[in-house]
Amino acid sequence: MLLRPVFFLLLVVWGSAQPLACAQNSQPAAPADSLRPGSAPLPWLDSLLTAAPALRQHQVGLSITDASTGEEVYGLNETRYFTPASVMKLFSFYTGLRLLGDSLPSLRYFSRHDTLFFQGTGDPTFLHGDVPSRRAYTFLARRPERLLAYCDIATPPPYGPSWAWDDFNYYFQPERTAFPLYGNTVRFYASTPVPARGKLPARPQRVRVLPRPFAPLTSLATADDLLSHNPDQHVSRGQLDNRFTYFPAPKRWVDEVPYRTSRTLLLRLLGDTLRRAVVHTAWQPRPQDSIRTLPGLPADSLYRRMLRVSDNFLAEQLLLMCATKLGPPRDSLSAWRVIRHARRTYFNTLPDKLPWVDGSGLSRLNLVTPRSLNALLVLLHQQVPEPRLLNLLAGGGGQGTLHRRYKDAQGTWFWGKTGTLTHTCNLAGYVRTRSGRLLAVSFLNNSIAGDDQPVRNEMQRILGQVRQRL
Repeated sequence: MLLRPVFFLLLVVWGSAQPLACAQNSQPAAPADSLRPGSAPLPWLDSLLTAAPALRQHQVGLSITDASTGEEVYGLNETRYFTPASVMKLFSFYTGLRLLGDSLPSLRYFSRHDTLFFQGTGDPTFLHGDVPSRRAYTFLARRPERLLAYCDIATPPPYGPSWAWDDFNYYFQPERTAFPLYGNTVRFYASTPVPARGKLPARPQRVRVLPRPFAPLTSLATADDLLSHNPDQHVSRGQLDNRFTYFPAPKRWVDEVPYRTSRTLLLRLLGDTLRRAVVHTAWQPRPQDSIRTLPGLPADSLYRRMLRVSDNFLAEQLLLMCATKLGPPRDSLSAWRVIRHARRTYFNTLPDKLPWVDGSGLSRLNLVTPRSLNALLVLLHQQVPEPRLLNLLAGGGGQGTLHRRYKDAQGTWFWGKTGTLTHTCNLAGYVRTRSGRLLAVSFLNNSIAGDDQPVRNEMQRILGQVRQRL
Protein backbone atom coordinates (compact mmCIF):
# COMPACT_ATOMS: atom_id res chain seq x y z
CA MET A 1 0.00 0.00 0.00
CA LEU A 2 2.97 2.34 0.55
CA LEU A 3 3.86 2.16 -3.12
CA ARG A 4 0.91 4.32 -4.25
CA PRO A 5 1.85 7.51 -2.31
CA VAL A 6 5.45 7.17 -3.43
CA PHE A 7 4.42 6.70 -7.07
CA PHE A 8 2.05 9.70 -6.87
CA LEU A 9 4.84 11.87 -5.43
CA LEU A 10 7.18 10.96 -8.28
CA LEU A 11 4.52 11.93 -10.84
CA VAL A 12 4.12 15.36 -9.25
CA VAL A 13 7.87 16.02 -9.24
CA TRP A 14 8.26 14.91 -12.88
CA GLY A 15 5.32 17.03 -14.04
CA SER A 16 6.62 20.19 -12.38
CA ALA A 17 10.01 19.78 -14.06
CA GLN A 18 8.60 19.50 -17.61
CA PRO A 19 7.76 23.19 -18.26
CA LEU A 20 11.25 24.21 -17.22
CA ALA A 21 12.86 21.69 -19.57
CA CYS A 22 10.67 22.79 -22.47
CA ALA A 23 11.50 26.43 -21.84
CA GLN A 24 15.21 25.68 -21.82
CA ASN A 25 15.11 23.91 -25.18
CA SER A 26 12.59 26.03 -27.07
CA GLN A 27 15.34 28.11 -28.87
CA PRO A 28 18.27 26.57 -30.76
CA ALA A 29 21.74 27.51 -29.54
CA ALA A 30 23.20 30.50 -31.36
CA PRO A 31 26.39 29.89 -33.33
CA ALA A 32 29.55 31.17 -31.64
CA ASP A 33 30.19 33.90 -34.22
CA SER A 34 26.75 35.42 -33.67
CA LEU A 35 27.48 36.10 -30.01
CA ARG A 36 28.76 39.67 -30.06
CA PRO A 37 29.39 40.92 -26.54
CA GLY A 38 29.49 44.69 -26.42
CA SER A 39 27.79 45.18 -29.81
CA ALA A 40 24.13 45.88 -30.47
CA PRO A 41 22.26 43.70 -33.01
CA LEU A 42 22.03 45.24 -36.47
CA PRO A 43 19.28 43.24 -38.26
CA TRP A 44 19.41 45.49 -41.33
CA LEU A 45 23.11 44.74 -41.80
CA ASP A 46 22.52 41.02 -41.27
CA SER A 47 19.86 41.19 -43.98
CA LEU A 48 22.12 43.05 -46.42
CA LEU A 49 24.88 40.48 -46.04
CA THR A 50 22.52 37.50 -46.22
CA ALA A 51 20.59 38.77 -49.24
CA ALA A 52 23.62 39.68 -51.38
CA PRO A 53 23.95 37.06 -54.15
CA ALA A 54 27.63 37.94 -54.69
CA LEU A 55 28.47 36.97 -51.09
CA ARG A 56 26.65 33.65 -50.82
CA GLN A 57 29.16 31.08 -52.05
CA HIS A 58 32.44 32.11 -50.44
CA GLN A 59 33.84 32.90 -47.01
CA VAL A 60 32.87 36.36 -45.72
CA GLY A 61 34.06 38.15 -42.59
CA LEU A 62 33.15 41.64 -41.42
CA SER A 63 34.17 43.54 -38.32
CA ILE A 64 33.14 47.12 -37.52
CA THR A 65 34.63 49.02 -34.57
CA ASP A 66 34.50 52.60 -33.38
CA ALA A 67 37.97 53.90 -34.29
CA SER A 68 38.10 56.36 -31.38
CA THR A 69 36.82 54.20 -28.52
CA GLY A 70 37.55 50.66 -29.72
CA GLU A 71 33.91 49.71 -29.07
CA GLU A 72 32.77 46.77 -31.18
CA VAL A 73 29.83 47.76 -33.38
CA TYR A 74 29.24 44.67 -35.52
CA GLY A 75 30.81 41.32 -36.30
CA LEU A 76 30.23 38.52 -38.79
CA ASN A 77 32.72 35.63 -38.64
CA GLU A 78 35.07 38.12 -37.01
CA THR A 79 36.86 35.38 -35.05
CA ARG A 80 37.61 33.22 -38.09
CA TYR A 81 40.91 33.25 -39.98
CA PHE A 82 41.21 34.55 -43.55
CA THR A 83 44.00 34.90 -46.09
CA PRO A 84 44.72 38.65 -45.81
CA ALA A 85 46.64 39.30 -49.07
CA SER A 86 47.91 42.90 -49.18
CA VAL A 87 46.04 44.13 -46.11
CA MET A 88 49.01 42.49 -44.35
CA LYS A 89 50.96 45.61 -45.34
CA LEU A 90 49.17 47.41 -42.50
CA PHE A 91 51.17 45.29 -40.02
CA SER A 92 54.40 46.11 -41.84
CA PHE A 93 53.41 49.79 -41.81
CA TYR A 94 52.82 49.81 -38.05
CA THR A 95 56.12 48.00 -37.46
CA GLY A 96 57.95 50.60 -39.53
CA LEU A 97 56.29 53.40 -37.56
CA ARG A 98 57.54 51.89 -34.31
CA LEU A 99 61.09 51.10 -35.44
CA LEU A 100 62.30 53.48 -38.14
CA GLY A 101 61.50 56.96 -36.97
CA ASP A 102 61.11 59.83 -39.42
CA SER A 103 63.63 58.80 -42.10
CA LEU A 104 64.73 55.63 -43.85
CA PRO A 105 68.20 54.20 -43.19
CA SER A 106 69.88 54.47 -46.59
CA LEU A 107 73.21 52.68 -46.09
CA ARG A 108 75.83 51.93 -43.40
CA TYR A 109 79.47 52.90 -43.86
CA PHE A 110 82.85 53.61 -42.36
CA SER A 111 86.01 55.08 -43.84
CA ARG A 112 89.57 53.80 -43.43
CA HIS A 113 92.52 55.41 -45.17
CA ASP A 114 91.59 55.76 -48.85
CA THR A 115 88.63 53.30 -48.83
CA LEU A 116 84.94 53.78 -48.04
CA PHE A 117 83.35 50.54 -46.86
CA PHE A 118 79.55 50.43 -47.20
CA GLN A 119 76.71 47.93 -47.05
CA GLY A 120 73.00 47.99 -47.76
CA THR A 121 70.19 48.40 -45.27
CA GLY A 122 67.43 47.26 -47.62
CA ASP A 123 66.54 50.84 -48.64
CA PRO A 124 64.63 50.38 -51.93
CA THR A 125 64.72 54.01 -53.09
CA PHE A 126 68.15 54.16 -54.81
CA LEU A 127 67.10 55.53 -58.24
CA HIS A 128 63.70 53.85 -57.82
CA GLY A 129 61.27 54.67 -60.62
CA ASP A 130 58.39 55.70 -58.35
CA VAL A 131 60.00 56.67 -55.02
CA PRO A 132 63.34 57.94 -56.32
CA SER A 133 66.13 59.06 -54.01
CA ARG A 134 69.55 60.38 -55.04
CA ARG A 135 70.83 60.71 -51.47
CA ALA A 136 72.88 57.52 -51.45
CA TYR A 137 73.87 58.11 -55.08
CA THR A 138 75.17 61.62 -54.36
CA PHE A 139 76.87 60.47 -51.17
CA LEU A 140 78.79 57.68 -52.93
CA ALA A 141 79.56 59.69 -56.07
CA ARG A 142 81.12 62.55 -54.11
CA ARG A 143 83.10 60.66 -51.50
CA PRO A 144 86.78 61.72 -51.42
CA GLU A 145 88.07 58.17 -50.83
CA ARG A 146 89.85 56.65 -53.80
CA LEU A 147 88.07 53.30 -53.51
CA LEU A 148 84.44 52.29 -52.89
CA ALA A 149 84.13 48.84 -51.32
CA TYR A 150 80.73 47.17 -51.19
CA CYS A 151 80.26 44.66 -48.35
CA ASP A 152 77.70 41.86 -48.22
CA ILE A 153 75.17 41.54 -45.42
CA ALA A 154 73.05 38.47 -44.71
CA THR A 155 69.54 38.76 -46.18
CA PRO A 156 66.53 36.45 -46.59
CA PRO A 157 66.10 34.47 -49.83
CA PRO A 158 65.02 36.58 -52.84
CA TYR A 159 61.46 35.25 -52.57
CA GLY A 160 59.38 34.95 -49.40
CA PRO A 161 57.77 31.81 -47.96
CA SER A 162 55.13 30.29 -50.25
CA TRP A 163 55.49 32.93 -52.98
CA ALA A 164 54.48 31.72 -56.44
CA TRP A 165 57.70 30.80 -58.28
CA ASP A 166 56.13 31.44 -61.70
CA ASP A 167 55.41 35.08 -60.86
CA PHE A 168 59.10 35.94 -61.30
CA ASN A 169 58.25 37.69 -64.56
CA TYR A 170 55.66 40.08 -63.09
CA TYR A 171 56.32 43.61 -61.84
CA PHE A 172 54.73 42.91 -58.45
CA GLN A 173 57.33 40.31 -57.35
CA PRO A 174 60.89 41.72 -57.54
CA GLU A 175 63.61 39.96 -55.58
CA ARG A 176 64.42 41.09 -52.03
CA THR A 177 68.01 42.36 -51.63
CA ALA A 178 70.16 44.38 -49.24
CA PHE A 179 71.08 47.03 -51.82
CA PRO A 180 68.36 47.36 -54.49
CA LEU A 181 68.98 49.40 -57.61
CA TYR A 182 66.17 50.79 -59.79
CA GLY A 183 63.66 48.89 -57.68
CA ASN A 184 65.28 45.65 -58.90
CA THR A 185 63.26 45.97 -62.10
CA VAL A 186 63.78 46.90 -65.75
CA ARG A 187 61.36 49.32 -67.41
CA PHE A 188 60.39 49.18 -71.06
CA TYR A 189 58.84 52.11 -72.96
CA ALA A 190 57.44 51.23 -76.40
CA SER A 191 56.55 53.85 -79.01
CA THR A 192 53.50 53.72 -81.27
CA PRO A 193 54.30 52.04 -84.62
CA VAL A 194 53.54 54.15 -87.67
CA PRO A 195 52.31 52.46 -90.88
CA ALA A 196 53.58 53.53 -94.30
CA ARG A 197 51.78 56.52 -95.81
CA GLY A 198 52.38 57.46 -99.41
CA LYS A 199 56.10 57.96 -99.83
CA LEU A 200 56.70 57.87 -96.08
CA PRO A 201 58.05 54.48 -94.98
CA ALA A 202 56.62 52.57 -92.04
CA ARG A 203 58.19 53.20 -88.67
CA PRO A 204 58.32 50.07 -86.50
CA GLN A 205 57.73 50.07 -82.78
CA ARG A 206 60.81 51.08 -80.84
CA VAL A 207 61.48 50.08 -77.24
CA ARG A 208 63.54 52.14 -74.82
CA VAL A 209 65.07 50.14 -71.97
CA LEU A 210 66.04 51.50 -68.54
CA PRO A 211 68.49 50.98 -66.95
CA ARG A 212 70.49 51.05 -70.18
CA PRO A 213 72.85 48.11 -69.40
CA PHE A 214 69.85 45.82 -69.99
CA ALA A 215 69.22 47.12 -73.54
CA PRO A 216 71.72 44.70 -75.20
CA LEU A 217 69.93 41.85 -73.41
CA THR A 218 66.54 42.79 -74.91
CA SER A 219 65.35 41.49 -78.29
CA LEU A 220 62.23 41.33 -80.43
CA ALA A 221 60.18 38.15 -80.17
CA THR A 222 60.68 35.52 -82.88
CA ALA A 223 57.99 33.49 -84.59
CA ASP A 224 58.58 30.64 -82.12
CA ASP A 225 58.13 33.05 -79.17
CA LEU A 226 54.78 34.19 -80.57
CA LEU A 227 53.38 30.64 -80.57
CA SER A 228 53.23 30.52 -76.76
CA HIS A 229 52.73 34.24 -76.17
CA ASN A 230 50.30 35.54 -73.55
CA PRO A 231 48.56 38.50 -75.26
CA ASP A 232 48.38 40.38 -71.95
CA GLN A 233 52.18 40.30 -71.63
CA HIS A 234 54.46 42.80 -73.37
CA VAL A 235 57.82 41.48 -72.11
CA SER A 236 59.00 38.11 -70.87
CA ARG A 237 62.21 37.17 -69.09
CA GLY A 238 64.02 33.89 -68.85
CA GLN A 239 63.55 32.24 -65.49
CA LEU A 240 67.27 31.88 -64.72
CA ASP A 241 68.85 34.74 -66.65
CA ASN A 242 68.40 38.38 -67.60
CA ARG A 243 67.45 37.98 -71.25
CA PHE A 244 64.25 39.84 -72.12
CA THR A 245 61.92 39.37 -75.10
CA TYR A 246 59.38 42.00 -76.11
CA PHE A 247 56.33 41.46 -78.28
CA PRO A 248 55.09 43.96 -80.90
CA ALA A 249 51.76 45.68 -80.33
CA PRO A 250 49.65 48.18 -82.33
CA LYS A 251 49.82 50.81 -79.57
CA ARG A 252 52.40 52.30 -77.25
CA TRP A 253 52.90 50.56 -73.92
CA VAL A 254 54.99 50.61 -70.76
CA ASP A 255 56.04 47.49 -68.87
CA GLU A 256 58.16 46.64 -65.84
CA VAL A 257 59.86 43.29 -65.27
CA PRO A 258 62.05 42.20 -62.33
CA TYR A 259 65.65 41.34 -63.12
CA ARG A 260 67.57 38.47 -61.58
CA THR A 261 69.89 39.91 -58.94
CA SER A 262 73.48 38.94 -58.12
CA ARG A 263 76.50 40.52 -56.50
CA THR A 264 78.31 40.68 -59.85
CA LEU A 265 75.42 42.52 -61.48
CA LEU A 266 75.10 44.88 -58.50
CA LEU A 267 78.77 45.89 -58.69
CA ARG A 268 78.50 46.42 -62.43
CA LEU A 269 75.33 48.54 -62.20
CA LEU A 270 76.76 50.57 -59.33
CA GLY A 271 79.98 51.20 -61.25
CA ASP A 272 78.09 52.22 -64.40
CA THR A 273 75.76 54.47 -62.45
CA LEU A 274 78.34 56.17 -60.23
CA ARG A 275 81.03 56.17 -62.94
CA ARG A 276 83.45 54.92 -60.33
CA ALA A 277 84.97 51.54 -59.73
CA VAL A 278 83.21 49.57 -57.00
CA VAL A 279 84.87 46.47 -55.56
CA HIS A 280 83.64 43.78 -53.21
CA THR A 281 85.18 43.03 -49.83
CA ALA A 282 84.24 41.72 -46.40
CA TRP A 283 82.66 43.94 -43.73
CA GLN A 284 85.32 43.89 -41.02
CA PRO A 285 85.23 47.11 -39.00
CA ARG A 286 87.88 47.60 -36.32
CA PRO A 287 87.18 48.98 -32.85
CA GLN A 288 88.47 52.41 -33.88
CA ASP A 289 86.25 52.56 -37.01
CA SER A 290 83.18 54.77 -36.65
CA ILE A 291 80.17 53.07 -38.26
CA ARG A 292 77.51 55.50 -39.41
CA THR A 293 74.11 55.30 -41.09
CA LEU A 294 73.22 57.65 -43.92
CA PRO A 295 69.66 58.95 -43.50
CA GLY A 296 67.49 58.57 -46.58
CA LEU A 297 64.06 59.81 -47.63
CA PRO A 298 61.32 60.69 -45.12
CA ALA A 299 59.65 57.42 -44.13
CA ASP A 300 56.20 58.73 -45.04
CA SER A 301 57.20 58.94 -48.71
CA LEU A 302 57.66 55.16 -48.70
CA TYR A 303 54.57 54.44 -46.58
CA ARG A 304 52.36 56.54 -48.84
CA ARG A 305 53.43 54.77 -52.02
CA MET A 306 53.38 51.33 -50.39
CA LEU A 307 49.86 51.69 -49.00
CA ARG A 308 48.17 53.61 -51.81
CA VAL A 309 49.20 51.42 -54.74
CA SER A 310 49.95 48.30 -52.67
CA ASP A 311 53.63 48.06 -53.64
CA ASN A 312 54.90 44.61 -52.61
CA PHE A 313 58.58 45.43 -53.10
CA LEU A 314 58.50 48.46 -50.80
CA ALA A 315 56.72 46.44 -48.12
CA GLU A 316 59.29 43.64 -48.23
CA GLN A 317 62.23 46.04 -48.14
CA LEU A 318 60.60 47.90 -45.25
CA LEU A 319 61.00 44.85 -43.02
CA LEU A 320 64.67 44.55 -44.03
CA MET A 321 65.26 48.18 -43.04
CA CYS A 322 63.52 47.56 -39.72
CA ALA A 323 66.05 44.81 -39.01
CA THR A 324 68.80 47.46 -38.77
CA LYS A 325 67.10 48.80 -35.63
CA LEU A 326 66.95 45.56 -33.65
CA GLY A 327 70.51 45.51 -32.37
CA PRO A 328 73.04 42.63 -32.58
CA PRO A 329 73.54 40.84 -34.80
CA ARG A 330 73.42 44.01 -36.92
CA ASP A 331 75.08 42.29 -39.89
CA SER A 332 71.83 40.58 -40.75
CA LEU A 333 68.68 41.88 -42.45
CA SER A 334 66.30 39.23 -41.17
CA ALA A 335 62.63 39.78 -41.91
CA TRP A 336 61.80 36.90 -39.59
CA ARG A 337 63.51 38.62 -36.63
CA VAL A 338 61.46 41.74 -37.30
CA ILE A 339 58.18 39.80 -37.52
CA ARG A 340 58.96 37.89 -34.33
CA HIS A 341 59.88 41.11 -32.49
CA ALA A 342 56.72 42.88 -33.70
CA ARG A 343 54.43 40.01 -32.71
CA ARG A 344 55.93 39.85 -29.23
CA THR A 345 56.20 43.59 -28.64
CA TYR A 346 53.53 45.44 -30.67
CA PHE A 347 50.87 42.86 -31.46
CA ASN A 348 50.80 40.82 -28.25
CA THR A 349 47.45 42.40 -27.28
CA LEU A 350 45.61 41.40 -30.47
CA PRO A 351 42.56 39.25 -29.77
CA ASP A 352 43.88 36.37 -31.91
CA LYS A 353 47.24 34.80 -32.73
CA LEU A 354 48.87 36.31 -35.84
CA PRO A 355 50.35 33.84 -38.39
CA TRP A 356 52.61 36.29 -40.30
CA VAL A 357 55.48 35.38 -42.65
CA ASP A 358 56.21 38.26 -45.08
CA GLY A 359 55.93 42.02 -45.43
CA SER A 360 53.72 42.29 -48.50
CA GLY A 361 51.01 39.66 -48.11
CA LEU A 362 52.09 37.75 -51.23
CA SER A 363 52.26 34.56 -49.19
CA ARG A 364 49.16 32.50 -48.52
CA LEU A 365 50.75 31.37 -45.24
CA ASN A 366 49.65 34.65 -43.67
CA LEU A 367 46.37 34.47 -41.75
CA VAL A 368 44.36 37.10 -39.87
CA THR A 369 40.94 37.49 -38.26
CA PRO A 370 38.74 40.52 -39.01
CA ARG A 371 38.70 41.54 -35.35
CA SER A 372 42.52 41.46 -35.14
CA LEU A 373 42.71 43.69 -38.22
CA ASN A 374 40.31 46.10 -36.55
CA ALA A 375 42.39 46.07 -33.37
CA LEU A 376 45.35 47.16 -35.51
CA LEU A 377 43.28 49.92 -37.15
CA VAL A 378 42.32 51.20 -33.69
CA LEU A 379 45.99 51.15 -32.63
CA LEU A 380 46.95 53.16 -35.69
CA HIS A 381 44.23 55.69 -35.06
CA GLN A 382 45.31 56.09 -31.45
CA GLN A 383 49.00 56.60 -32.23
CA VAL A 384 49.05 58.46 -35.57
CA PRO A 385 47.38 61.86 -35.98
CA GLU A 386 44.22 61.29 -37.99
CA PRO A 387 45.03 63.69 -40.87
CA ARG A 388 48.43 62.07 -41.38
CA LEU A 389 47.03 58.54 -41.14
CA LEU A 390 44.25 59.09 -43.67
CA ASN A 391 46.65 60.89 -46.02
CA LEU A 392 48.97 57.87 -46.13
CA LEU A 393 46.17 55.44 -47.03
CA ALA A 394 44.42 55.07 -50.37
CA GLY A 395 41.47 57.46 -50.38
CA GLY A 396 38.23 56.74 -52.18
CA GLY A 397 37.99 58.57 -55.48
CA GLY A 398 41.50 59.91 -55.06
CA GLN A 399 44.54 57.81 -55.72
CA GLY A 400 45.84 54.27 -55.75
CA THR A 401 43.71 51.15 -55.59
CA LEU A 402 40.53 53.03 -54.54
CA HIS A 403 40.57 55.85 -57.07
CA ARG A 404 37.33 54.71 -58.73
CA ARG A 405 35.34 53.95 -55.58
CA TYR A 406 34.12 55.25 -52.20
CA LYS A 407 33.54 58.89 -53.09
CA ASP A 408 30.41 60.95 -53.70
CA ALA A 409 29.41 64.60 -54.02
CA GLN A 410 30.39 65.21 -50.39
CA GLY A 411 33.89 63.84 -51.01
CA THR A 412 35.89 60.83 -49.88
CA TRP A 413 34.30 58.73 -47.16
CA PHE A 414 36.57 55.66 -47.06
CA TRP A 415 40.35 55.42 -46.57
CA GLY A 416 42.09 52.10 -46.40
CA LYS A 417 44.05 49.21 -47.83
CA THR A 418 42.91 46.66 -50.37
CA GLY A 419 44.10 43.05 -50.48
CA THR A 420 43.83 41.02 -53.67
CA LEU A 421 45.01 37.58 -54.69
CA THR A 422 43.36 35.02 -56.95
CA HIS A 423 40.05 34.10 -55.24
CA THR A 424 40.69 36.75 -52.55
CA CYS A 425 39.23 40.27 -52.26
CA ASN A 426 39.73 42.15 -48.97
CA LEU A 427 39.38 45.64 -47.61
CA ALA A 428 40.48 47.22 -44.31
CA GLY A 429 40.27 50.87 -43.36
CA TYR A 430 38.09 53.68 -42.06
CA VAL A 431 34.54 54.79 -42.93
CA ARG A 432 33.46 58.34 -42.12
CA THR A 433 29.72 58.15 -41.44
CA ARG A 434 27.14 60.85 -42.16
CA SER A 435 27.07 61.61 -38.45
CA GLY A 436 30.82 62.29 -38.44
CA ARG A 437 31.78 59.07 -36.67
CA LEU A 438 34.93 57.27 -37.83
CA LEU A 439 34.56 53.49 -37.98
CA ALA A 440 37.31 50.90 -38.42
CA VAL A 441 36.15 48.28 -40.92
CA SER A 442 37.64 44.97 -42.01
CA PHE A 443 35.69 43.27 -44.81
CA LEU A 444 37.35 40.01 -45.92
CA ASN A 445 36.33 37.68 -48.76
CA ASN A 446 38.12 34.39 -49.46
CA SER A 447 37.51 31.49 -51.88
CA ILE A 448 35.77 33.60 -54.52
CA ALA A 449 35.14 31.58 -57.66
CA GLY A 450 35.50 33.66 -60.82
CA ASP A 451 35.29 37.41 -61.27
CA ASP A 452 35.55 39.44 -58.06
CA GLN A 453 33.96 42.63 -59.44
CA PRO A 454 30.46 41.73 -58.14
CA VAL A 455 32.03 41.26 -54.70
CA ARG A 456 33.72 44.66 -54.87
CA ASN A 457 30.44 46.26 -55.91
CA GLU A 458 28.58 44.59 -53.06
CA MET A 459 31.20 45.65 -50.51
CA GLN A 460 30.86 49.26 -51.61
CA ARG A 461 27.05 49.11 -51.49
CA ILE A 462 27.02 47.60 -48.00
CA LEU A 463 29.62 50.00 -46.61
CA GLY A 464 27.62 52.84 -48.17
CA GLN A 465 24.67 51.76 -46.03
CA VAL A 466 26.95 51.55 -42.98
CA ARG A 467 27.97 55.13 -43.70
CA GLN A 468 24.32 56.24 -43.97
CA ARG A 469 22.93 54.43 -40.92
CA LEU A 470 25.73 54.56 -38.37
